Amino acid sequence: MAGEATQAIDKAELWGGGRSPFSVSYGKMMMWFFLISDALTFGGFLTALGFARHHLADTWPITEEIFFHFPFTHAHLTLMYVALMTFILIISSVTMVLAVEAGHRMDKKGVIKWMLFTVLGGAIFLGSQAWEWATFINGSEYGAYVMQDGTMARLDIDEASQTMTLENLHTGQQITDQALIADIRENNQHIQGANLDRNEYGPQLYANFFFFITGFHGTHVLSGVIINLLILIRSIQGWYEKRGHYEMVEKVGLYWHFVDLVWVFVFTFFYLI
Repeated sequence: MAGEATQAIDKAELWGGGRSPFSVSYGKMMMWFFLISDALTFGGFLTALGFARHHLADTWPITEEIFFHFPFTHAHLTLMYVALMTFILIISSVTMVLAVEAGHRMDKKGVIKWMLFTVLGGAIFLGSQAWEWATFINGSEYGAYVMQDGTMARLDIDEASQTMTLENLHTGQQITDQALIADIRENNQHIQGANLDRNEYGPQLYANFFFFITGFHGTHVLSGVIINLLILIRSIQGWYEKRGHYEMVEKVGLYWHFVDLVWVFVFTFFYLI
């Protein structure tokens, strides 16, 4: 209240240290610092992607027309495999929550079980991403041709009638004149698949962003799977039972949730928008 003398805090208590300012351990606080800095890196990638898409809006590929493959089937399933990968990664985040909860109860068997499921989920995601990369790199069956205006036209051949169709990937225009298609195939540059030097789907930046953003995230998932596997092995060996706590599971859980959350942003801004 006004007028009353303010009681000073003893300097020994004020500057003595020895207390966590947020009631968290040093390890968890450092993990939060790392995640914040890592989030800024991913934010930079996604911001650059946004600028590139705006600058090349007229020729930027339609993602739904690129990622429609599904393993063991030739069906045209738009973004279904990417959605499945996302679902698996989200489920692995749920199993990580259950592992942390089991650790709070000092339930060794529960920690082992849920950590195992988390590692399996991450490994499945990595395998799926490797398959997706291989499909993207190999490209469509017949590749594409660079048109005079710089856009890409994908070739489709009807095996039954042996007739060819060229579809401009950016304007949607279809060329069915067989003589014109033959001339384009003879005189225009043919591109098969995509890498850091060529891209049959459109502007080179599209392929570059795909490899850098999904690759950077995949590296995080790989490191997370390795770390989770080490924690799982140590849990089986009883390390944390001897320590009397499973805080390490909670710390790696923070990292794993971050990896999952970042993928939601990558999935939204690269694949959906």
